[in-house]
Amino acid sequence: MINNPIGTLSLSKREILRFFSVAGQTVFPPLVSSTLFMYIFGVAIGSRLDLSSTGMTYLSFIVPGLMTMHLISSSYENTSSSLFIARWHNHIQEVLLSPLSYFEMVLGLLAGGVVRAMVVSMGVFLVSLLFAHTVIQNPLLLLYFILTISVIFSCAGMMGALWAEDFGMLNVWNVYLIIPAVFLGGAFHPISILSRPLKIFSAFNPMFYLINGVRFSVTGVSDIPVQFCAAVSLLMAVFFFYSTVYLFKIGYKLRT
Repeated sequence: MINNPIGTLSLSKREILRFFSVAGQTVFPPLVSSTLFMYIFGVAIGSRLDLSSTGMTYLSFIVPGLMTMHLISSSYENTSSSLFIARWHNHIQEVLLSPLSYFEMVLGLLAGGVVRAMVVSMGVFLVSLLFAHTVIQNPLLLLYFILTISVIFSCAGMMGALWAEDFGMLNVWNVYLIIPAVFLGGAFHPISILSRPLKIFSAFNPMFYLINGVRFSVTGVSDIPVQFCAAVSLLMAVFFFYSTVYLFKIGYKLRT
């Protein structure tokens, strides 16, 4: 599928260097906010909560939720801002005129989102070690979920950037759909404490499966079988990736 590896790697390198060059805006803020979450909720409040049914402390429970939340937001924000600014300043034409297939264009653009998401999510885990000694139970499975989730939301970010007409519209999906779905998907609470109607609602929330996949990878504990979480994550990654390739192929808001 990759006929121009040098061009694809060059585009990927540009996207990765772009967010590293402003690490004060892209990498460190999520680590600071995660530190505050862990101290206030995990240490100060979490010590008073009884999560004996999960076999974990509240701090251990929320660490995978925080990792997933910042994994999602970092990958989405990276590609949405990169592609929207490229459209806004019209230098997306340089990519469209390059000897790259649409598959390679999308692959190169999402590389920055994937790498940024990996750096931030692992940074959140390292910060958690300041508060509790946590051992990742399934490192290869965690890598699988990090890659698939970052692909999903890197592509979602590109779709949002193509849809947006101005900066005000750029974060509409993230603010009004993605982040609320993450909070309602069990990032900070076990599903077992919810009422039956909310449990049914959670079953239709895709974030529930992504969060539980990361939680099982880190702690070995999940509300549902991890195989189902892995399947949902993979199907979503494939769907969003090829949907984005299709939008590039038809030139959706790229050639106007």
